[in-house]
Amino acid sequence: MNRDAAATDDTTIDVDDCWNRIGTLGDRSCERLADCLRCLNCPVYAYHAAKLLERPLGRAEMAEAAQRMRASDVAHPPRDGADTRDAALAFRVADEWLALPIRVLREIAGTRPIHSLPHRRHPAVRGVVNIRGTLRIAISIGALLGLDAGGAERGRGDSRTDGRTDGRFTRLLVAAHHGEPVVFPVDEVEGVLRFGASDWVPVPATVGRASAGLSRGVLSWRGKSVGLLDDDRLFDAVTRSMR
Repeated sequence: MNRDAAATDDTTIDVDDCWNRIGTLGDRSCERLADCLRCLNCPVYAYHAAKLLERPLGRAEMAEAAQRMRASDVAHPPRDGADTRDAALAFRVADEWLALPIRVLREIAGTRPIHSLPHRRHPAVRGVVNIRGTLRIAISIGALLGLDAGGAERGRGDSRTDGRTDGRFTRLLVAAHHGEPVVFPVDEVEGVLRFGASDWVPVPATVGRASAGLSRGVLSWRGKSVGLLDDDRLFDAVTRSMR
């Protein structure tokens, strides 16, 4: 097995870069591609990505990062009126494409059982789910927005066979905003989008998007109309649903 050593000193870890060997960046001989279609949807890829993200930086990396930041500050001083770039994770719930600010995202987990709670009062509260040994509340974004339930919301796929509704792409988004993390089941994760203030527009009053009440606006990305969720409004709705 070809393994790459990541980091230095006591932070060194072994990562199997199978995506470069037998995955979409290699010879595509991996048997998991038949189900996952691409490495980004594979739990093995997600596992090794989590290992890399969670390891502490070594001393050499810390020094290098500090040097790059100082060089960037000198080369690109802030300008008045500059269009600051933001980042958000694009995902799908039912037929609606949405984006959640990266700053509130803690983890993307694979699908797993969600255990219902007795006497729950709000339909958005799906139940509890085990995330790294801790039970977290699972919240249905679809219920908050009044969307028809997708595969992740129902906990199973439907009868279509296009690969997007049979449950193989469902993920759990672990997010937190001024409080304990909650979990959002979603039907598909597309990727990270970067945008500036000039790239998105407020939701027009004449457009009946389900996400309008919880969105900052709408932008066009990869041929999709994506609703940019407002994290303050979203988590206010989450808090109300749990009362």
